[in-house]
Amino acid sequence: MVIGYIIPITLVAVLGISGYLVYRFLLNDFLCNRSVNATLREFNIKKTQYQIIKEYHAFKGKEISDKEILFLQKRYRQREPDQFLSMYDSMRDKSDTEKKN
Repeated sequence: MVIGYIIPITLVAVLGISGYLVYRFLLNDFLCNRSVNATLREFNIKKTQYQIIKEYHAFKGKEISDKEILFLQKRYRQREPDQFLSMYDSMRDKSDTEKKN
């Protein structure tokens, strides 16, 4: 009698946890990536997220590895998507002021 309740509850729990993990680690990152790319296209920015981060840190005089760039890309994409626009604007503004001088 008790097994009749335990097996369905266990199956539902396993399906629920696996569904959450699929969303958390696959679907969420995919949706965030799509959103950031759409924002970059909306503002006619032809650079990728990777290029923006790499050029921003090179512009600041910091050398970072590819692994760090990928880590920052994922963190910014999921937690601070506006950071890409801020970095791009910062590079554009500094290059414009250097061209004027």
